[in-house]
Amino acid sequence: MIDFILLAIFAYLFGSISFGHLIAKIKKVDLTKIGSGSPTGTNVARALGWRWGMISGILDLLKGVIPTYLALNYLINDWQIVTIAILPTLGHIFPVFFKFKGGRGASTFFGASLVLFGPKFFFPLFLIWILIFFITRTAGLTNFIFPWIFSTFLYFYWPGHPLGPYFIFGISEAILINFALRNNIKRLIRGEEPKTPLKF
Repeated sequence: MIDFILLAIFAYLFGSISFGHLIAKIKKVDLTKIGSGSPTGTNVARALGWRWGMISGILDLLKGVIPTYLALNYLINDWQIVTIAILPTLGHIFPVFFKFKGGRGASTFFGASLVLFGPKFFFPLFLIWILIFFITRTAGLTNFIFPWIFSTFLYFYWPGHPLGPYFIFGISEAILINFALRNNIKRLIRGEEPKTPLKF
């Protein structure tokens, strides 16, 4: 149990590190005044170009990768493992270091999913994310839709009970990310959500 508690604390606190804000601060840019005002990789890309946006996104991805990898190696209970996998996303969206105002959680969710389910399951589904993105050209809408598609595949194709911990992981992540994206969707409905930049 002590391993689970320590990993849970680490997962949330690690998830709470806002790499987007840190990168922007180093570059002397105020992200809160650009685009969605959030420290997402997409917003970093709007402010500084896609190279910095990709760096921010990769660092956010690692927030899901590292705690989940540790959970798989030190825990044996599936429910505990998926709890650790969810906590970095929770930390990313509600970071204790930034007054509980964070990013949208998609990259961190991707990192945790990649480790939990492996590249053979994750990457074919990620092609669906790419397809939706190139159709909509809006990362927020893509990230709003994709976790539900991912959860549907978990329900039908992941081994084990369909309502087991891994399906609950997908649904929990979808709910968290959708909540975090609520303002993006409101702007999208009003026609005010900016397209995601593709320039480097």
